[in-house]
Amino acid sequence: MRHPDVLAPQLRFSHIGFFVRNIDQQAVFYKEVLGFTETDRGTLPTPSGEARLVFLSRDPDEHHQIVLVSGRPSEQHFNVINQISLKAASLEGLQALHRELQRRKVGELTAVTHGNAVSVYFRDPEGNRIELYVDTPWYVSQPCRVEVPIDLPADELFAWIEAHARGLEGFRPRAQWRAEMAARMGLTP
Repeated sequence: MRHPDVLAPQLRFSHIGFFVRNIDQQAVFYKEVLGFTETDRGTLPTPSGEARLVFLSRDPDEHHQIVLVSGRPSEQHFNVINQISLKAASLEGLQALHRELQRRKVGELTAVTHGNAVSVYFRDPEGNRIELYVDTPWYVSQPCRVEVPIDLPADELFAWIEAHARGLEGFRPRAQWRAEMAARMGLTP
């Protein structure tokens, strides 16, 4: 049931990130046992220190379907889910959702570019991190996270993101990256 007061552009489930204790062991398991391909790996500063990330996919159209994130403590009651990600239908829809989330005063609302996507992150009422995003037509090496001026008109925001991405390591068209991943995944003749 759709509520008239909720702005909800088309969203589809995309990927999940979760915290792990032994990132290398977990990466080997997902690659060797479940057939995922490692698409990127790197570090990212976080409020609790530097995190290691491994991006995995079984689909060359998706940069990642799973993100393994270091930092899972040994305690049993720790929530291993790093984020739940939903793909928006358009940049304009993402911006409209950002405005609605601002109106609702959700926690930890931030808008960033990853070079290959523009994302809006926030917390749900129980503190779970949610990502809403749209892809860009480019690839850059991951991880990458830079705040964006989300309130710019969509065409200006898109130009800002492209100008930024062009200066990042690994920049190339997404179609080129996709072809490289399809070959690594054994999906090309």
